[in-house]
Amino acid sequence: MLPSFNVLGTELESCSESPLTGWFRDGCCNTDRNDRSLHTVCCQVTAEFLDFARSRGNDLITPAPQYRFPGLVPGDRWCVCASTWKSAADIGLACPVRLESTHEETLQVVSLDQLREHALIMTE
Repeated sequence: MLPSFNVLGTELESCSESPLTGWFRDGCCNTDRNDRSLHTVCCQVTAEFLDFARSRGNDLITPAPQYRFPGLVPGDRWCVCASTWKSAADIGLACPVRLESTHEETLQVVSLDQLREHALIMTE
């Protein structure tokens, strides 16, 4: 399998293994043609973002075991839909983004400048 790239043009890094995230549940924000919502933005979710997503019909709080989805709490890292993240950012509710783990396909929806404004500085 060919490597995937992040928005910085380097190899895509893992987003989260606990909880296990990603369109493929491989810990990375990888994508393919079947991922119509582009689950490509690696972010550290906040309560405000989770509430915003739920208000838009995307409940990221309630567990859905049939989709291997544990439900999220503030502080979890997760590959979120690019359009949902952008909509939240546009009204001041963006959660921090890990650029190294955000797939380059995100740039179809969100500008690199907007992502950089909300970049998460990793200390691990």
